Amino acid sequence: MMYSINEVATICDVTAHTLRFYDKEGLLPFVGRNGAGNRIFSDGDLVLVKVICCMKNTGMPIKDIRTYIELLMEGDTTKETRRSIMIEHRKEVLRQIDELKKNLNIIDLKVAMYDTNNIDLLREI
Repeated sequence: MMYSINEVATICDVTAHTLRFYDKEGLLPFVGRNGAGNRIFSDGDLVLVKVICCMKNTGMPIKDIRTYIELLMEGDTTKETRRSIMIEHRKEVLRQIDELKKNLNIIDLKVAMYDTNNIDLLREI
């Protein structure tokens, strides 16, 4: 199946403008164009766009995503390097999750303080 940029934007919960930006930044070299020059996305392209959005949503810089995509375009010889990039990014996402959990705990204690009018709860942090 083939998708327009607007369909991909809707599926991936981004704007068409964002996808055009990603294209301009070199993140979508795999996307073809139709006779009118409009971007057309295949099912495989859609999967890659979802991965790119995931990377971006989890804090990976555009330049690192571009590196990953460039390696992907080189083929199977870069599989281990791409795997390493994903493993390192996974570690960073887990670090972010841990930090968010710590911050959520502080927020929960602050809410509990307001709910109970107990200022001593802040000392538990």
